[in-house]
Amino acid sequence: MDTPNLKFCYNKGCGAKFNPDENKEDSCIFHPGPPYFHDAYKIWMCCNKKSTDFTAWLNFEGCTRGPHNPVKPDVPKIQQTQPKAEEKIPIRVLVTGAAGQIGYSLVIQIAKGDVFGKETPIVLVMLDIPPLGEVLKGVELELYDCALANLIAVEPVTTEEAAFKDIDYAFLVGAMPRKEGMERKDLLAANVKIFKSQGQALAKYSKPTVKVLVVGNPANTNAFICAKYAAEKIPAKNFSAMTRLDHNRAIAQIAARCGVDCGSVKKVIIWGNHSSTQFPDVKHAKVIKGGTEIGAYEAVNDVPWIQNEFISTVQKRGAVIIEKRKLSSAMSAAKAACDHIHDWHFGTKDGDWVSMAVPSDGSYGIPKGLVFSFPITIDAKTRDWKIVQGLELDGFAKQKIEITTKELTVEREDALEVSK
Repeated sequence: MDTPNLKFCYNKGCGAKFNPDENKEDSCIFHPGPPYFHDAYKIWMCCNKKSTDFTAWLNFEGCTRGPHNPVKPDVPKIQQTQPKAEEKIPIRVLVTGAAGQIGYSLVIQIAKGDVFGKETPIVLVMLDIPPLGEVLKGVELELYDCALANLIAVEPVTTEEAAFKDIDYAFLVGAMPRKEGMERKDLLAANVKIFKSQGQALAKYSKPTVKVLVVGNPANTNAFICAKYAAEKIPAKNFSAMTRLDHNRAIAQIAARCGVDCGSVKKVIIWGNHSSTQFPDVKHAKVIKGGTEIGAYEAVNDVPWIQNEFISTVQKRGAVIIEKRKLSSAMSAAKAACDHIHDWHFGTKDGDWVSMAVPSDGSYGIPKGLVFSFPITIDAKTRDWKIVQGLELDGFAKQKIEITTKELTVEREDALEVSK
């Protein structure tokens, strides 16, 4: 028989009966935050404890101590599975190769709102190979320790099914690096296997609206293969490869040469492959110098530098960083990946464009379907990209574009051959 003076505690996660005369400031362990139900997940928003099993979720120990609460709430403060119009639905974002150095630099930028906005809730899925499962868990713990208000959940996984399920955006970073003594075709074959499998997983498990950025090299050809094997469900226009790092490098070089900040340079272009054959083009670029917007060629006032040292510096920047760091670019690559997806999500700035490697529609004579870097504008409402049309190409530009086109065409044919 219950003692008559016992009261029921209405703190979430408690539900115990208590003696009011013995109720102290630390008598109760409870969840101060509301629960959140999203797809199969039940999540305590205060501490990010989550489970797909309702009973297990209810049994999670609270995260805060305080006195028991005998007052029954008038209206349960529970966020519904279908959010109200003013509530934001979480974006489910995948990063592959998340235990690597680029992934480590990338996940914090996504989680803290640099890509999708500070107020957009994020479910961050991190995929890597099974031997790195414990490393992923360590990254998960660090992300929770950042105490980010918009990070709803972190899911470290080691299977494609768990990784690609219902994602909205994918950063495909993980790829086979070139090892000593490895032939180019061997490297290509290893990566074709990875991106063929991931394309199939996208088609099987992801939303048809998912947007995919391929970062792992050879990025253009990996994106082509991935799109090919996801084509039964996901349109090719939803796939792109990253040349934003090269784009950012080009901006930085022009800004430094002109003595201005990077925000004063716009409309640079990276044509072609993310490789040493890429063509960084500033023929149509603009620089704000002395309060006036002028052409980059005029601002730099050094054609030999633009057509030689500048191009070579951007093309070979990655190799120089490897030589200096003994590691590949990670911080700048992660920043570029975030820039790429941010502009895909929010649209490009008025009066400017970005460089993205996308499936060619035949523009500028590039073979249809070839994943090639073009100047791109993106509509903020539809998130659809378009290749900028009508840019005049002089003989110098045409020669450079032809070189990178040939390389990509050979890569594509080799990839198709090994994917059979």
